[in-house]
Amino acid sequence: MNPINNSFTSIEQVTGQYLKTQDNKTKEKTTGLSFEDVLRQQMGGTAESTSELKFSKHANMRLEQRDIALSADQSQRLEAGVAKASEKGIKESLVIVDSLAFIVNVPNQTVVTAMDQTESDENVFTNIDGAVII
Repeated sequence: MNPINNSFTSIEQVTGQYLKTQDNKTKEKTTGLSFEDVLRQQMGGTAESTSELKFSKHANMRLEQRDIALSADQSQRLEAGVAKASEKGIKESLVIVDSLAFIVNVPNQTVVTAMDQTESDENVFTNIDGAVII
C-alpha cells in the first residue's frame, strides 16, 4: 500500500504565485457610481433620457400619413401604459390610448407603429406579447 504524499500545495501557498494582487497604490479608486450609472454614461444618456419614449422612423411616418397628433395628455398616458407593460415584463406591447393603437418595443422604449383603431380592418395585432388599454 502506497501512502499518500503530502506533496500537494495548498491554495494559500500558490495564491501569490498565480494570482496578481494589487497593492493600495495601484488600486483604482471607486467613484461610488452604480453599474447602471456607468452604463448610462457609456451609452451617452441619463436617467431621464432613458425613460423617454421614442418614436421609430416608421412610427413617425405612420403618424404623419394617418394625420395622428398626440395631445400632451395622450402622450403621458402612452408613457404610463409603456411603464405598466415594462413592470409586467412585456417586450412587445399593444398600447391603446383612446382610439389610437400603438405597438411598442418596451425594452427599447420605442413606438414601432401607430394607427387609429378605425383603420385596422380586422383589429388583429401580431407579434405582441401583451396589451395595455389606457
